[in-house]
Amino acid sequence: MSERKEDRIDPREKRLVSEVGRQAKRRLRSIHHPTRGLWFGLGMMGLVGWSVVVPTLAGAILGVWLDEHYPASFSWTLTLLMSGLIVGCWNAWRWVIEEDKAMNTEKSEDPHV
Repeated sequence: MSERKEDRIDPREKRLVSEVGRQAKRRLRSIHHPTRGLWFGLGMMGLVGWSVVVPTLAGAILGVWLDEHYPASFSWTLTLLMSGLIVGCWNAWRWVIEEDKAMNTEKSEDPHV
């Protein structure tokens, strides 16, 4: 029985070929989607951060105004600050989930992966 060429390949060579193939796929994917890089990730982190910060600060500012003009037995500032934080975190979570779905859809449809 003759031995197939694939059976004679050294396991280290198989790993090398596999690694080169994996890197080639990554390169093709990065060429195909040039916006999905370091700057995209940093921008996305900033976007998610601001989607939490803005409602939190808006709640705090509104709370300070309400505390000055309509005093209550509780702190409007703390109540609206926490409400803004919860809304901001929910918004960021929803945004990240949608981006993850879009990226997974892209991966499944991309012929270069």
